[in-house]
Amino acid sequence: MSRILISGGSGYIGSVLVGHLLGAGHSVTVLDRLMWGQRSLFGYCRDPKFDFVFGDARDERVLSGLVSAHDIIIPLAALVGAKLCDQDPISAQAVNYQAIETLIKLRSPSQPVIFPCTNSGYGTRSGDMFCTEETPLEPISVYGVTKVQAERLLLSNPGTISLRLATVFGVSPRMRLDLLVNDFVYRAVTDRFLVLYERHFKRNYLHIDDVAGAFIHAIDHFDQMKGEAYNVGLNEANLSKEELALKIKEHVPQLYIHNAEVGSDPDKRNYIVSNEKIAKKGFRASNSIDKGIRDLIKAYRMIQGSELSNA
Repeated sequence: MSRILISGGSGYIGSVLVGHLLGAGHSVTVLDRLMWGQRSLFGYCRDPKFDFVFGDARDERVLSGLVSAHDIIIPLAALVGAKLCDQDPISAQAVNYQAIETLIKLRSPSQPVIFPCTNSGYGTRSGDMFCTEETPLEPISVYGVTKVQAERLLLSNPGTISLRLATVFGVSPRMRLDLLVNDFVYRAVTDRFLVLYERHFKRNYLHIDDVAGAFIHAIDHFDQMKGEAYNVGLNEANLSKEELALKIKEHVPQLYIHNAEVGSDPDKRNYIVSNEKIAKKGFRASNSIDKGIRDLIKAYRMIQGSELSNA
């Protein structure tokens, strides 16, 4: 089993991924500065294979000793989401790109790095043509630009994999409400109505447990997958906003959906994605949108909203 270092491992994805990695027998060290005050990793502290270091992924002094002591690096640390990155583009560039420059400088070329990119790099294609890994990347946000820059840098170096994640959904100990499925379900449960702008805009979705599964698959099949980028999403979940809202209404029948003919959504992403490349390497996402919605409805009985976002 491997010694794995995860920067930013107490975030939305990391708080789930850590448990999956420990369950698979790996040792995990998380480096995180806990910018949201989260305590999502407390439950892992009883596991002797888990460790935590308080620190910043941009700090070369902290990072150098940790990188050399681990077998595999998963750099999750990032400012995530268009809104947050637009608010502080300088920090977004520093965390999302420059920290990756530092990591590349410190790691051995034989030391695997598995990077979480985003398929929002496909930008505003259309809902008519599947984006593959060969489709030119045209990100439309600071977030997308910085992640695509980091991916290009990583893949120009040996021993790296990039996972271009679809829009993630599902319950995490470090919950986020600002992701589209999570947000729509929350509004359905609490407000009982949704206003849809540009309802035909499409994107692909991915359950958070399948994110963890994709990372473990990449670790287990690293030699067969290294040096390339892979779309990771649920094949059955290339959905328009309207299709997603109607799916949620199946679980929340009282939901009223208003299709706004005037106005626009500041998030202009519109694309569908092919996940066949990673399927040919043996991985397929399996957790359905319906499962995610059911889980979210239960989770939202426990919270009062407010702070659970990245903005």
